[in-house]
Amino acid sequence: MRRLVVGFAVVVATLTFLPTGVTRAASNTATTLIPLDGPNQLETHTFLNCFNSDGHCDFTAGADMRTPDGVTGFPPGLWARQTIEIRSPNRMAYLDAHATGQYERVHKAMGSDEITTVYFGEGPPDKYQTTGRIDSTDWSTGRPKTDVSVIACTHIQVVYPGVNITSPSTCAQTTFS
Repeated sequence: MRRLVVGFAVVVATLTFLPTGVTRAASNTATTLIPLDGPNQLETHTFLNCFNSDGHCDFTAGADMRTPDGVTGFPPGLWARQTIEIRSPNRMAYLDAHATGQYERVHKAMGSDEITTVYFGEGPPDKYQTTGRIDSTDWSTGRPKTDVSVIACTHIQVVYPGVNITSPSTCAQTTFS
C-alpha cells in the first residue's frame, strides 16, 4: 500500500508542473518562386493561422527577392502593388478582414474581402508584407463561425528599372482548430 501512495504522489507532483493549455491554431503556409532578373527570383508567401476559441484568423502576406546570397528586399525605384483576397467556400461565413499598413485599402464584397497595398522604394524584406486579422461570423446567427475553411491568396506586381512582372497567386487555406 505504501508503494501505491508514493507512486500516486509522484504522478500528482508531475501533473502539477506540466504547462497549462495553450490556445491551438490551425495554420497553413504557402510560398511561390518565379524568375525575376538574372539569378534572382520573386518570392511571394502567405501565412494563415485560425483560432477556434474566438473565430478569428491572423494572416501575413508578402513578397521579397531571393538572390544567390539569400533573401533581400527590393532595389531603388521600386513600385509594387500587392493584392490579398480573403474568402471562404462556405457562403454562410462572413469574413471581416482588417489589415495593418500605411498604404492599403480593404474592399469588401459579399463573401470576400480584397486588400490592396502599394509599396514604394527600396527596403528590407519585412517592408513588403501585410499583416492582419480576419473575423469569421455566421450570417444567420451573428456568432463566430468556426466550422468553415478560410483561404488567403496573394499576388504582387513588381516594377523597378528593367523589371515589370506580376506573380501568380500564392494561396494558404486552413480550418479552425
